[in-house]
Amino acid sequence: MAIDLVSSTTIGSGGAAGVTFSSIPQTGKDLLILISGRSASTTSSSIELNINGTGVTTNWSRQHLTGDGSTATAATGTTAIFANSITTDAQTASTFGNTQIYISNYTASTAKPLSIDAVNENNATAANQRLNAAIWNNTAAITSISVDGNSGNLQQHSTVALYIIS
Repeated sequence: MAIDLVSSTTIGSGGAAGVTFSSIPQTGKDLLILISGRSASTTSSSIELNINGTGVTTNWSRQHLTGDGSTATAATGTTAIFANSITTDAQTASTFGNTQIYISNYTASTAKPLSIDAVNENNATAANQRLNAAIWNNTAAITSISVDGNSGNLQQHSTVALYIIS
């Protein structure tokens, strides 16, 4: 197994709405996205994953399990929004949440399964951990991915990296 970095972006001064990886090489089997992020929002912040420009509300099915230090919840959804995935301005200063997104068979002409593991950092009881099992119900090969914050810009020093696994 080989893991090759396709691209890595570190957000500069002033922040950014998100990061887009376009023209993804069709040379591997799986994709791995690693995110170290912080949102400019003071409320719960999420990662939105937009594949091939189809939008975050199209062709998705997901289930998730979330724990926040005192409560565990489970739910299902039909959007590509992965809630409470990154640290917000209301949480401990200078800390970043971490998210790992693994996409299987990204070049196949079948639906694409994803697993998402996320945690935001907070020196309090309200730090969230989240596990997602999702599927992108589209048979197109994945050629572009946008990773965006849905409640506020990604702050300076946030990093998003895309890897191909072959």
